[in-house]
Amino acid sequence: MTLLAVERTKLFTTRSAWWCSALALAVTIGFAALYASLVDGSAMSLRMTQVGHQFGLMVVLVLAALSITTEYRFGTIRATFLAVPNRTAALAAKTVLVALVAFVIGELAAFGSWVTAKVLVPGADLALRTADDWRVVAGVGLVFALGAVLAVAVGALLRQTAGAVTLLLLWSLLVESLVGLIPEVGPTVQDWMPFTHAGNFLNAVSDAPSSMPLGPWGSLAYFAAIVLAVWVVAAVVVQRRDA
Repeated sequence: MTLLAVERTKLFTTRSAWWCSALALAVTIGFAALYASLVDGSAMSLRMTQVGHQFGLMVVLVLAALSITTEYRFGTIRATFLAVPNRTAALAAKTVLVALVAFVIGELAAFGSWVTAKVLVPGADLALRTADDWRVVAGVGLVFALGAVLAVAVGALLRQTAGAVTLLLLWSLLVESLVGLIPEVGPTVQDWMPFTHAGNFLNAVSDAPSSMPLGPWGSLAYFAAIVLAVWVVAAVVVQRRDA
């Protein structure tokens, strides 16, 4: 608990954490409001209320990467490792805290988007009746939390903000889409990309045919397994490498 308290103090005494949190909420809810104001009320669906979650996720990835790369940039990571010789414990505490913050941001953004759409399009059927409906909205927080863990791991591996943010954004926004354009093997490879599975978790319909190899919860488990693998590699590297 002491480590979590220390990491909480370090995170929330930086302006970037507050700015990124506010921006993630603003872009996610803002896109839902924009969509709701432009789409015909009868065509507005529950999934459309979460159309802006990808933009919010990008901001959360930046926030999470900054939480570790700024420590390397300003040299505070050396003081942290001097105070806590168990570097894995220190990295785990930071990861847990950032994941919790990302989860809260994701839930606020998702339900904020849902409420905004209900207010702007009162005639649309946006009720949360089934497990799929709840997964579409509440699942955003889980994706944000896992994305934050991945960003912390990538930040710990690269130790540079520019490199970590560039890799995370390019990978999630561009690389996974372009992979699908490779002849013959592209679509198959794309079906096993991590952020593709994160999207499948939020968008798949349980009882509908899908081209994805895993169902929604299987996709979340696959995404979580990749995130955990990258984090373990980062923890091993941080333990062995000079600060």
